[in-house]
Amino acid sequence: MAKLKITETVLRDAHQSLIATRMPIGDMLPILSQMDKIGFHSAEVWGGATFDSCIRFLNEDPWDRLRTIRKEMPNTKLQMLFRGQNMLGYRHYADDLVEYFVQKSIANGIDIIRIFDALNDIRNLETAIKAAKKENGHAQVAISYTTGEVFTHDYYVDYAKRIESAGADSICIKDMAALLTPYETGALVKDLKAAVNIPIQLHTHATSGLASMCIVKAVEAGVDIVDTAMSPLALGTSHAPTESIVATFQGTEYDTGIDLVALSELRNYFMGLRKKYIDAGLLDPSMLATDTNALLYQVPGGMLSNLLSQLKQAGKEDQLDAVLQEVPRVRKDSGYPPLVTPTSQIVGTQAVFNVIMGERYKTVTKEFKGMVKGEYGKTPVEISEEFKKQILGDEEAITCRPADLLQPEFEKMKQECSEWCQQEEDVLTYAMFPKVAPKFFEQRRNERFGIDKHADLDKKVMPL
Repeated sequence: MAKLKITETVLRDAHQSLIATRMPIGDMLPILSQMDKIGFHSAEVWGGATFDSCIRFLNEDPWDRLRTIRKEMPNTKLQMLFRGQNMLGYRHYADDLVEYFVQKSIANGIDIIRIFDALNDIRNLETAIKAAKKENGHAQVAISYTTGEVFTHDYYVDYAKRIESAGADSICIKDMAALLTPYETGALVKDLKAAVNIPIQLHTHATSGLASMCIVKAVEAGVDIVDTAMSPLALGTSHAPTESIVATFQGTEYDTGIDLVALSELRNYFMGLRKKYIDAGLLDPSMLATDTNALLYQVPGGMLSNLLSQLKQAGKEDQLDAVLQEVPRVRKDSGYPPLVTPTSQIVGTQAVFNVIMGERYKTVTKEFKGMVKGEYGKTPVEISEEFKKQILGDEEAITCRPADLLQPEFEKMKQECSEWCQQEEDVLTYAMFPKVAPKFFEQRRNERFGIDKHADLDKKVMPL
């Protein structure tokens, strides 16, 4: 058994999960060179909501952030999260933009691109996989893990085999909603390891209090790499603590080889940041509590709070149980989409409408109609023709890969943002956030912020 490898998430998913992605580069810079000496397999530093947060709230160029981290951490592989055909935005983009984004990400310092699709539709990942391979990057494909009668080990094994056939270099079990339990994790890892020849990584959250135990069982079953976070920004909706996991396997055949004393120095630094974020009202201590509701309802924690918020606005909070019973029915009707962003919001909102209107599908949201139509890709189970007819009327469903319907758009985007462009990468920033980027570009033009400039830590919630 090879030693266990660690991906450190404190510079991306940990602060995205706990403080809405508000850690500025100025807070990272003093500790980067020390982190580089630890011996992590990789550091997750970019992608997800970091791009949006940088330009929307931190007045910081995300490409500058990446180049800075690359310069300060020359010995550690840098990793990012990428939503396949959605890139880091919230719609499908044409292949030429996806290819260009991957090229520029790797050129600016990314080594490993973790690519996922909310529906586990392999067609939405193929362009990004090929682009990463072309640039000599490591293409890791994440399986969006969820539960439900169709999500058997056979389903996950079949998807893993297709991922391997598509050219991925490794596979990640991505349990964003903390739905994995320890023995299930061990069994799933064992089945995946038997089915494919590429490395398996585990990404799970500590929301339900099971993350560390899931990691132990995964490691015993042969998982190659696990995601953890430095303890000051671990637990709660974040991840298992790095130091605890390193200590767990010390002196065993899985020993990570990482020095706990060196980690202790990192911990001291991040404890200072933790105190700063709590004092600023940015880190809510309740986010660190264990919440097993995700396991009870099979609904992610963020989705649960979103449902309650929608019901309160309608003065119908007493209907929460009815909505929680409606969610699985809506999910079944619409082809069992995994409940992850954006499908969790789409299914949840439709369930709320079904309950408060007193009649199922009397009101259908634009997004739900789009999902049934096939705008997001192919659902895990075929939607019945009868239900499609009910929701779409005479509209034709999309059966091809959604991006096949898109014209190349790089040149158009380049033209639209030409007045602001200071670097080639600005076209990509604009393409993903055409409403937010111009304001950011104007501010950048008026005043070039230094990398140690602490932006206003706005407390508005970021989309995750």
